[in-house]
Amino acid sequence: MSVQSAAADVDVDLRQLFASLGRNWLRIVVVTLLVTGLAFAFAWLATPYYKATAKLEIGSRESEYTRPPGTNDDDKPILDEQGVATQVQIISSPDILKQVATKLNLDKLPEFDETLKMSALGRVLVLVGLKSDPFDMPPEERVLNAMHDKLNVYAVEKTRAIAIEFASKDPKLAAAVANGIADAYIASKGDAKLESNAAATNFLAPEIADLQNRVKDAEAKVAAFRAQSDLLMGGNNAVLPTQQLAELSSELSRVRASRAAAEGSAEAVRRALQNGGSLDSVPEVLSSELIQRLRERQVELRANIADLSTTLLDNHPRIRALKSQLADLDGQIRNEAQKIIRGLSAQAQTAKAREDQLVADVNTLKAASARAGEQQVQLDALQRDANVQRQQLESYMTSYNAVASRKDRKYSPVAASLIAQAQVPSQPYFPKIGPITGAAAAASLLLMAIGTLLAELFSGRAMRPAAGARFANIEQVAMPVTRAEPAVAEEEDDGDPFAPYEATMRRGRLPQESRMAQTRAMESEPVEPTQPLPEPKPEPLPSRLGEIDVDKAAEKLIASGASRAIFVSPEGDEAAASAVLVAREVSDAGLRVLLLDLTASGAASRPMLDSSLFPGITNLLASEAQFSDVIHPDLYSDAHVIPVGTADPVRAMRAADRLPIIMQSLTTAYDLVVVECGPADAQGISRLVGDGTEVFLSMLEADDQVTQAAVKLIENGFPGVTLVTPVGHEPVDPLPGRRSAA
Repeated sequence: MSVQSAAADVDVDLRQLFASLGRNWLRIVVVTLLVTGLAFAFAWLATPYYKATAKLEIGSRESEYTRPPGTNDDDKPILDEQGVATQVQIISSPDILKQVATKLNLDKLPEFDETLKMSALGRVLVLVGLKSDPFDMPPEERVLNAMHDKLNVYAVEKTRAIAIEFASKDPKLAAAVANGIADAYIASKGDAKLESNAAATNFLAPEIADLQNRVKDAEAKVAAFRAQSDLLMGGNNAVLPTQQLAELSSELSRVRASRAAAEGSAEAVRRALQNGGSLDSVPEVLSSELIQRLRERQVELRANIADLSTTLLDNHPRIRALKSQLADLDGQIRNEAQKIIRGLSAQAQTAKAREDQLVADVNTLKAASARAGEQQVQLDALQRDANVQRQQLESYMTSYNAVASRKDRKYSPVAASLIAQAQVPSQPYFPKIGPITGAAAAASLLLMAIGTLLAELFSGRAMRPAAGARFANIEQVAMPVTRAEPAVAEEEDDGDPFAPYEATMRRGRLPQESRMAQTRAMESEPVEPTQPLPEPKPEPLPSRLGEIDVDKAAEKLIASGASRAIFVSPEGDEAAASAVLVAREVSDAGLRVLLLDLTASGAASRPMLDSSLFPGITNLLASEAQFSDVIHPDLYSDAHVIPVGTADPVRAMRAADRLPIIMQSLTTAYDLVVVECGPADAQGISRLVGDGTEVFLSMLEADDQVTQAAVKLIENGFPGVTLVTPVGHEPVDPLPGRRSAA
C-alpha cells in the first residue's frame, strides 16, 4: 500500500465503491431485518384506529304539495362552492360537536380526555415542559380538541355532497359520532327553520291586525267620499255625469245627422221642381206610394195614347181626353212633391230644435263632468291606498297561514339529507401492517446502502489516482503485504466448504472465472438439513367417482387457459364452497378472477362479502345498476365477486337472455370467470357456456344424487365434466388472519 504525503487528483472507483455493499451485506441485512422487525412490532402492537364516513346532500327537500303558494324550486338559489364550504364549517362548529359529545358522553372516555388516564410518560413530559398540561384547559375544551383532531369534514369534489369522517379506537363509536354529527346538523337546520317560522308568526300576527284596521279605515273613507261627492257609478266603471255626457254626445251627433239628411232631401226635391227636371231621381219621391200609383197611371195613359194613335188622329176626342188626363196626373205628381218638400222641411226644423236642446244639455253636463272628474281623482287616490293596504293584508295573511301551519305541525323541511349513513368499519385504517413493514424495510435497506456507500467514499478506500495525474513532492512508503497462507490452511481444516473460497477471495489471488466456477460447484453441493422435515400427511383415498381436489382444479384451469368455469352443486349450498375456493386459489396464482353467484340463496357470495345486501346480478339484469355497481372485492383474497343482488328475481329472469352478453363482457375484462349455478341442469347452464369453458360438478359425498347429476350432464352435451370436492382442503394463508375468517 502507498501513503501520499500531499494532495493529488483522484477519481471515484465505482467498482470498489459498490463492492463495499457486498462486503458489508451482513450488517445491512441485520439492520434491515431489525428495523423491519421493529416496524412490524410497532404496527402489530399499535392501537388500531377505525374510520367511519357519513355523507350529506345539500339541496332543497321541499315537496311541491307543501310548498307555499306562488313559490317553486326555481326561486331558491342553488348553493355554489362557497355555500357548500360554509356548510362544512357549520358542521364542524363547536355547537354541533358539543351536542354530539353530550349525547354520547365523550367526556367520560380516556380517548377524548387524557386527564382520565394519563400515562407516566405523559406526566414526565408535562413536568419537563415538553408538553402542555391538559389540566389547564376546561374538560369541555379538551373533548372538543380531541374531536377536532379525529374529525375530517370536506366537500366531495364537483358535487353538493359533504363527507363526515371520524376516527376512533372503537369502530362502533366512530360510526356513532359520524352519524351523530350528521343528525345534529340536520336537527340544527330543522330547529333554525322552526325558530324562523315562530319569529315570522310573531311578526305577522300584529302586522295583520294593524293592517286589517287600516284597510277598514281606508275603505270607509272611500265610501264616505263617494257619498259626499254624489259620485254615482254608471256602466263601464264611470261616474254618472261622464256616462250621461257620452250618451248625449252620441244622441246630438245622431240628431245633427238626421237634420242634415232632411234638409238635403228637401233641397234636392225643390231643385227638381224648380228646374223642371224628373222627380224619378229623388229617393223621397220614389218612396211615396201615392206618387208611385200616379206614375203607374201615367204610364198606362201613355200606352193607351200610343195604341190609339195608330188608328186615330191627334184631335180625336178619345185621344184628347187621354191627354187631358195625363196632364192632370202630372199636376198631381208635382203637388205631391210639394207636400214631400214641406214634410222634409218640418222634419229638419224638428231636428234643429232637438239639436239646440241637446247642445244646452251637453254644456250643462260638461260642467258637471268636470266637477266629477276632480272628485274622481281624489276618490281614485283613496281607492289606491285602500287597494295597496288590502293587497299587503292578503299577502301577509297567506304567508301567516302557511307559516302558522308549519309551526303548529312542526314541519320544517331541511335543505340537507343523509345519503350515506356511516357503517361500523370492520378493518382499521391505521396501522396498515403490510405497508408500514414494507416501507420500513425499503427505507432501512436504502438508508443502510447509502450510509455504507458514503462511509466507503469518505474513508478514501473508494478513491484512485486520476489517469495521467502528476504528483509533486510525494513520498511513497512501501508497506509489506503479509501472506496468511497458514491461516488459510487452518481454515481449510475446519471442514467448512466455503473456507477455501473465502480465504482465496481475501487474498485476491483467485481469477474471476475460477471464483465463479468454484461458487457454482459449492452451490451444487448438497447441504445437510438442520431441522427434520415434517412427515407428509397421508393422502385420502379417491372415491369411486374419481373427483379431484380444489388445488388440482385450480391447476387445471390455469394450465388449460380456460376463460369460464361453470360449477354445478347438486347437493345444495354447502357444496358451493368449491367455486369459492377454486376462485381464490386461481386469484392467488396472479390471475384476474371474478366469481358470479347464480344461486338462489347467495351461498357462494355471502362468505366472500359477509353480507347478502349488496347489489348483484339481479340488479344488473333488472337494469337497476351498472357493472361498476355490482362488482365487489373479496374480503379475503384478490378475487372479485358479483353477488345475487337485491332486485326482484322474477323481474330479473325476464331479462335472462342478456346473460350471454354479460358473460362475454366479463370474460373480456377478467382472465377467468367462475360461475356457481347451484343445483342446475344442462339446459340451465347452456346460456353460460362459451369458448374456453370448463364444467365442474361440486360434491361433498359420493352418493347417488351426485352420480345421477354427473350422468345427466354428460348425456346432455357436457362429456368433459369434472368432479371437484372441497373436503380436506387447507388454503395457504398469505396474510395472517385473512383466510381464517373465510
